[in-house]
Order: sequence, then C-alpha cells, then structure tokens
Amino acid sequence: MAHDKGLDNVAVHWPRTNQYYDPVAPAEFVDFGAVADAPEIAAPTGALALHIAKTGTVRATAYTELVDLLLGLGGVLYATDAAAEDEDPVIDPDGCAWIAGGLERFVEGHEKFGDLVTFDTVAEVMRTAINQGRLAEQQLRWLENRLGALRDDAGNAPHWSFARSELAILAGFYRRCADRGFAVFADY
Repeated sequence: MAHDKGLDNVAVHWPRTNQYYDPVAPAEFVDFGAVADAPEIAAPTGALALHIAKTGTVRATAYTELVDLLLGLGGVLYATDAAAEDEDPVIDPDGCAWIAGGLERFVEGHEKFGDLVTFDTVAEVMRTAINQGRLAEQQLRWLENRLGALRDDAGNAPHWSFARSELAILAGFYRRCADRGFAVFADY
C-alpha cells in the first residue's frame, strides 16, 4: 500500500462525540518518557517512547509491513478495513487489544533470538509458533508465500532492523489504548 505521506497512529477518544475524533492528551502516555531516560535502552526504543510520551502518537510507517506479517492481514495500522467501508480509518479499542496481543506474543517469542529483530529472526519466530499449532503444514505454506512476497525482485529480504524493546514499546502503546478505551486514528 503506497501513500504519499507517512502514517501516524494517533490515540483518540472512543467513540467520537462530534464530527471529528478528539485526540487523547499526551499526559495519558507520559510514563513512556521514563523508558527514554533509561541508560541501557536502544536509541530507537528511546526515540519511540519519547515521541509517544510527548504526542500520544506513533509514527507507524516503519512498522506496517512487520505488523501486517505478524497479524496476517494487510493495512492493519492504516485501518484499511474501516476505510474500505467508507468509515473513518480508526482502530477501535478491541482492534488495539488485538494488535497489542500479537506484538506482545511476538516480543515474547523473539526473546531467545536476542534484542535485534530482523526479517530472518521474524521468520524463525513465526515458523516456531506455527509448528506448535494446528494445520502447521498449511500455515507454513502461507507464511513462506508471505515472506516471499516481501522480498524484492532480486530475492533480497527487507532491511528490517528493530530493537525487540522498541516493539515492546509499540505493543505498549496499543495496549494502553485498549486498556483505557481509546481508539487509534490512522492519519496519513
């Protein structure tokens, strides 16, 4: 999915009470700022946590392919299902809980691979999870097709490089929205 601008996921009050969604005050996320001050924290993790603390927003563009792969759908952070139905591109609190849960399970499953999340480690975590479930053979074929589709024409994998802690903060943003009954507006 190509968009001219970047994608922001903005925490908003749910449901909307007028024509527009009211943004959630950044004070609801101020505790995320403490993560940014931790001396051992990876720079991208600190930057994400500080941005969330100051704005109540995630700059989501960098995470879209990964989240789509992990959750098995396209355009999750763009809220494309809602947009396709001529509704506002909003992820409701239940959708935020679903996103948070998927990210949390991934972060936990990635622990044995260390803090650096790459395309290859994502694939291994997903293969491991699928092998433990029902219909493993069918799901592994689906996964291999999805992984292949993410490669460029030369067969090169995407150059993903995330800190595992960064994805934990990302999950924390959606978990906070779910737990407090906020929605997320996809602004692009």
